[in-house]
Amino acid sequence: AIDEYKPLDATTNPSLILAAAQMPAYQELVDDAVAYGKKLGGSEEEQIKNACDKLFVLFGAEILKRIPGRVSTEVDARLSFDKEGMIQRARRLIDLYKEAGIGKDRILIKLSSTWEGIQAGKVLEAEHGISCNMTLLFSFAQAVACAEAGVTLISPFVGRILDWYVANGDKKTYEPSEDPGVKSVTKIYNYYKKFGYKTIVMGASFRNTGEIKALTGCDYLTISPKLLAELSKDYVKLTPMLSVKEAQACELEKIHLDEKAFRWHHNEDQMAVEKLSDGIRKFAADAVKLERMLK
Repeated sequence: AIDEYKPLDATTNPSLILAAAQMPAYQELVDDAVAYGKKLGGSEEEQIKNACDKLFVLFGAEILKRIPGRVSTEVDARLSFDKEGMIQRARRLIDLYKEAGIGKDRILIKLSSTWEGIQAGKVLEAEHGISCNMTLLFSFAQAVACAEAGVTLISPFVGRILDWYVANGDKKTYEPSEDPGVKSVTKIYNYYKKFGYKTIVMGASFRNTGEIKALTGCDYLTISPKLLAELSKDYVKLTPMLSVKEAQACELEKIHLDEKAFRWHHNEDQMAVEKLSDGIRKFAADAVKLERMLK
């Protein structure tokens, strides 16, 4: 798919790595990761953890051979509420890439957008020069905190927001411009551009091409091969829906969030609370499955 669509960057997550690790085509990478874990030794638990990290990096390295930009590699979701644990694991992943001859300028470390994750991102960026991609982002509070932390990039989820509204409301279909996920990313983009934040907004988790078209003009979008295939057959002329000029003219107030304010504002958004915890649980479950497979 990468060879076919030639994207600038690519992103991985625990669920995607788990799926790929079960494909015969990538068995060699799994074998290499297991051999690496054994070579470093230690307890069985340590060997599996090292093999997991190595597998993520091996997949990342394969992707980097095929793209000009950066690959995103995710820190274990089970560390989502452990700031120091996330910093340590991120630095470990960067060291593994370095061993493979890949500089940190080609890596984005993905962290859950919990308060702890955002603060870990702040430290990694400011003190270690490690670029971060804040994922599982559903609330405006998360986006504001990420901007204030000075992270490189955020991945606000579009499709999973839509999923929640479809599952929990009476309305089952939305026009792209009224899609709650689209509206969420539009507000975040406008806020960042109005107040001059450097953090890149990368819309993610799309359910249909309508959502993608409704966010034309966004800094980056991360799109599945399936939806890229649909877009490649679509010849409608696109007009940018988001622009810096319009963002700067929109009426949004600048806010500041310390930990208490962040937790309160995020907690007020039921959808975001449920989707964040659900996303962490699912990624954690897939991390456990991957460890079992390596074991």
